[in-house]
This record gives sequence, structure tokens and C-alpha cells, in this order.
Amino acid sequence: MLRFEGNNGKVCELDRGSVMVSEVLSELGLGKKALAGKLNGELLDLSREVSVGGSIEPVLAGSEEGLDILRHSCAHLMAQAIENLYPGTHFGIGPCIKDGFYYDVDVADGSITEQDLPAIEAEMRRLAGAAEKVERVEMGREEALKFFGDRNDPYKVELISELEVPSVSLYRQGDYVDLCRGPHVPDTSWHRNFKLLSVAGAYWRGSEKNKMLTRVYGTAFATPDDLKQHLKRLEEAKLRDHRKLGRELDLFSLHDEGPGFPFFHPKGMAILNTLIDFWRREHMRRGYSEIRTPLILDRSLWLQSGHWDHYKENMYFTEIDEKPFAVKPMNCPGGILVYKTQLRSYRELPLRMAELGIVHRHERSGVLHGLMRVRCFTQDDAHLYCRPDQVKEEVIGIIDLCRFIYKDVFGFDYAVELSTRPENSMGEPEQWELAESALKEALEASNTPYRLNEGDGAFYGPKIDFHLEDSIGRTWQCGTIQLDFQMPERFDMHYVGADGQEHRPVMLHRALLGSLERFFGILIEHFAGAFPFWIAPVQVKLIPISEEHQDYVRELAKTFGGWGLRVETDERDEKLGKRIRDAQLQKVPYMIVVGDKEKETRVVAVRERSRGDLGSMDLEAFRKLLDEEFNPVRG
Repeated sequence: MLRFEGNNGKVCELDRGSVMVSEVLSELGLGKKALAGKLNGELLDLSREVSVGGSIEPVLAGSEEGLDILRHSCAHLMAQAIENLYPGTHFGIGPCIKDGFYYDVDVADGSITEQDLPAIEAEMRRLAGAAEKVERVEMGREEALKFFGDRNDPYKVELISELEVPSVSLYRQGDYVDLCRGPHVPDTSWHRNFKLLSVAGAYWRGSEKNKMLTRVYGTAFATPDDLKQHLKRLEEAKLRDHRKLGRELDLFSLHDEGPGFPFFHPKGMAILNTLIDFWRREHMRRGYSEIRTPLILDRSLWLQSGHWDHYKENMYFTEIDEKPFAVKPMNCPGGILVYKTQLRSYRELPLRMAELGIVHRHERSGVLHGLMRVRCFTQDDAHLYCRPDQVKEEVIGIIDLCRFIYKDVFGFDYAVELSTRPENSMGEPEQWELAESALKEALEASNTPYRLNEGDGAFYGPKIDFHLEDSIGRTWQCGTIQLDFQMPERFDMHYVGADGQEHRPVMLHRALLGSLERFFGILIEHFAGAFPFWIAPVQVKLIPISEEHQDYVRELAKTFGGWGLRVETDERDEKLGKRIRDAQLQKVPYMIVVGDKEKETRVVAVRERSRGDLGSMDLEAFRKLLDEEFNPVRG
């Protein structure tokens, strides 16, 4: 007798040795619109035979798990279409990813281009219309090796040969067969709302030593409206692409002579320096001291910190006086050396040390992406050293600072995630349990909603991550708080307690913006280049109607510069309308047009970026208008 409890509160008992998931859901009144089932926490195909009872629920296409299944199944549909159109194609991997899927393919006669996507998509729709049944097949490991070997499928053979399992699962739809754990949709008719998006190159298994495959990207949704909304968001994202706007607004550039190393132009530096001024002001208000540590440090330091064992593939190395050194990928070991320059007292704690540290990390060329993924960046780091009884209060203080910066200053909504011990962690389980409990208590005490991300902590400690949502609904992981018992142990750090004895401090690693470069890129796309007045690279553009008005314009530029404004004049021999349009395209917050009336009466004619013509006003009125603009640097 098998007993099942549905998530709708109903119970059914079936007098059989095994039963299909679809039958159980149907008995419980849960079968409608289900594309898979979830029994005792395990995702299963509807056609899967189960021989144990338990709690069961349907998986709907619009749910997070349902979308993953739908998208992964759509990757199989795309692979089937490619196999039909390009016989002899070999297939790598085809996972679902955020908002979509991809498949890495090795096409026998050349490669697939974006011009080929409509034909592939048409074949996918034909296959979807045929409603071909998707079947799971269990096969012994050796049998599967022979099966894919006979099909001359080297990538699947390689994957299976590395599995230490007696059997594997395959999925068949029509003539197409793929290695996969599943689950999948019941048949191909589930694929109604999909779109192929782009093509890129990808090395097999991410190694530059392997063959370059063609990666075809697509997306799929449960409803046509969801797909339409997503495609609209993608079009908006293209218009907001920070690389495109960075060129158009003259903020930064990327060059083959320095791949992954961005070059910042004067206007870009104006924004970065304003962000830094704001960062420094807020840290000073909250009791932080600023430090700076060297770019290159002895390899022994990275061995001691554990980075050598856990991170060396992402590091750069050099030699000085025939001794091995490493370019720092992180600031924490240098900060620890600063802490250890003195014998610290419990009265000094918490000690908050902040650093705008330039770090270098080796990233493969294929993953570099404008300012979002670079090899050199400025980490807005801080390391806090505190007594165990101070941890909760310090974490709450950081959470409060994050809330202020993200929500109050930049207007982002955000989600919080608590990540726990990973497989490659350092330290004892007891320490990890204490650390994770401390972070949970701080989140709950600060009334911060969060979700648990099991096993995704840093190798030295659990962490809280902040995911910002931008103006078109995309999320970006920026801030992080990491609680670390390991570094104080490895570096034998102490403070003298009230009892006169030495005690081990707790170390908090903390970043707010993540990296200045990446946060800059996020801001470009969030605001579509139309930055708030306080960080705009040019805040006021002065436009004389003719040469007779240039003297007054230059006088105004000097006055506004004395007010601390970033000002430009446009004295080009161009029509007035073109110069105004150019200022609009450059997204300058305020434009001032100067003609005979303005020069004679010593006033300014003001245009605001979004509100248009604000009329004429004297300088004092204009200054009052600007003083009302939000400016967190000013306070």
C-alpha cells in the first residue's frame, strides 16, 4: 500500500507496488497543468514510476522549478532541431540558465551563425507541433558508453567515462537521444513560448586547451505574455548597454592592448571620484578608518591565508629578487598585517578598517564583459575586527549601511541571501555553525528578509549577499558580508581582553558596491546614462547663441565652477538647435542658453533634462534650485 499526501491537504492510498507520478497527482486532484512532480523533495517526470509514498506536489510551468524544467527541455528541443538540420553535429552540454538556456554544439561542416537561428526556430516549432513523447531510459554505464560511442558522440562519451555510477539516464524524443538526469516535460507540445537569441563561442568545458564549440542561447517561458515582456526587457537592455553608452557618453574605453583592463576618461573619472567622495564620507560618519595596502605581496602570505590552495588559478604571479610574489586578488591579508602592527586591546574593538584596494584576478578572455567582468578593479573593501559579543551589532550596522546606499541613495530594491558552508571550506563544523547562527541572528534582528543558499559560502566563512534589482528588473549581486573565524586562526591574531589574557578576534569581510568598476557599469544601465544630478559627469552645459555671448558664458562657467559644479561650455560653430540636441543626447541635467536678453539682464535661461524649459532666473534663484537637488556627498 502506497500512501501519498498532497500539498493541497488531500491523502490517497494506492494498493500497488508502484505507480506513475501523473496518476498520484491525478488521484489527489493536482494533475491539471502539472509538467512534473515533486515527491519527498525530489523532482520527477510525470511518467516516472515510484514505489515509495510520501508528500507530493505538482510542478507548474510558471514556478521557478517548472521554468527550469521547461527551459532545459527546450534546450533538448533545440538540439533535436539542430541535429535534423545539421546531420553529424556533436553535442556538449545544454543547461538551463537564468532566464533561458543554451547548448554547446560542434557542427560538422562549419558553425551556426545568428542568421541560422530563424530556420532552427522554425524546425523547433514543427517538432513542438508534432507533440513527440519525451521518454526516460535507464541504461548501464558501459552500455551507455557503447551507445554514444557507436553514435560517434565524443562529448557524451567523455562525460559518462568520468561518472562513477552503475547506470545513467537518457532522454529520447523522436530520433533524438541525450544524456540527462532530467526531469523533462511529458512531450514536445509544452514548447510554445520560446525564442532563440544569440550565438557565441565557448571552449569545451571552459578550457582554452579544448576545442571551441558554438553556444546557441535561447529563452522560454510559461506564457506568451511572459515571453513578450522578457523580449521587451532584452531590447531595453540593449539600449542601456553600458559598453554602448560608455562610448557615446565618453566615459570609458576598452582596448586590445589591455583586455579586461578598462580605461577611464575624464567624464568617467568625474563619476568615480564622486562615488569615492560619497563612500569616504559615509565611512567616516560610521567610525571607519581608511588604509592602503601594497599591490604585490610575498607568496608566503597567500599560502598562509589559504588563497594559494583555493584561488591560485585566478591569481597573477611575479618574481622580485628571485623570490616569488603574487599580485593581490583580495585585500584581506594586507589588512590583517596592518591589524598586527600593534597589540590590540578589547577597548579598541570593534576596529573598522576600509580600503579602496586595486586587485587583479585572472579571468578567461571569453567571460570578460565591459566593466561587469574585468581583470583589474577597485574593491570597496572593509575588514572589521571585533569581539564575539560584538558580531551581531556590527553586522546589523553593515546591513543598515547597505540599506541606506542601495535604497535611499540610488533607489534600488534588493534581495538578501545567506550562503552557508561550501564543500571546499576551511575550519571545523562547530565554527561554521556559530558563524552561520550569528549572521542569521543579525538578519532577523534587523528585520531583513532573506533566503538560504546552501553550500555557496566563501571557503573561509558564511556570507550575506545583496542582490540589487535595476530599473528594468534585472538583478545584480553587489554587497557582501562574510564572517571569518579562519583568518584570525591562520594569522594568529589576538587582542588583550578585560581579563588581561589574549583572545582571538572575529573578522568580518565586507564590500558594499562590490567593485567600483562593476557598480559604475550597473549605474550606467540602471539610469540609462541619465545620471542623477549629484553624480552626473557634466552637471551644467552652457550654450551661447552667438560669439557676442561667449564672454558672459565664460564668466558663468567660472562662477558655477566656484560653486563646485562640473560645467562645460559649447561654443562650437553649430546651429543652436543641434547644440541643444547634443546636450540632450549627452544627458546633461541642466542646459543654459545665453543670448542678448540673458547677457544684458544678467540672468540665465534654464532647461532641465526631463522637464524642459524652466524659464529665466537670476543666479541666486538658479543656485537655490541646484541646492534643492539631492546630494549625499554634501549631506
